[in-house]
Amino acid sequence: MSRYMLGDSVQVMSNFPAGSIDFILTDPPYLVGFTDRSGRSIANDTNADWVLPASREMFRVLKPNSLMVSFYGWNRVDAFVGAWKSAGFRIVGHLVFTKQYASKSAFVGYQHENAYILAKGRPALPAQPLADVQSWQYRGSTPEPSKILSRTSLLK
Repeated sequence: MSRYMLGDSVQVMSNFPAGSIDFILTDPPYLVGFTDRSGRSIANDTNADWVLPASREMFRVLKPNSLMVSFYGWNRVDAFVGAWKSAGFRIVGHLVFTKQYASKSAFVGYQHENAYILAKGRPALPAQPLADVQSWQYRGSTPEPSKILSRTSLLK
């Protein structure tokens, strides 16, 4: 069963019991001041103050020996990794999602997204590990299939 909750993630998670969540997949603001082609921006995308409190709450609510997958802004990786490690997570893998288009071009054309696999405790290793490079199928405004990972795909 899926349930969506609207609100500040730290406040929402503070109502969850400790150790009650099996798996977390998060695609947070990348801290890059993103603005899309129509001029829309993302809340809290220029302020890193939320990263550590959110990481601590995610660690608290995650069950022991479980995984979290988090996308992040590659040029702000220090803010994310520092917060994850401070919260207690161990980095156990890294995923790259290749795209057939550049979402931005500057010194290079950005044709990928990154995510870290983070562990709380010592989760069991999967029988068949997921490849660390995955393709990305753009489908307009629908969720990207590559970003929809299941706990099963990481553990079995």
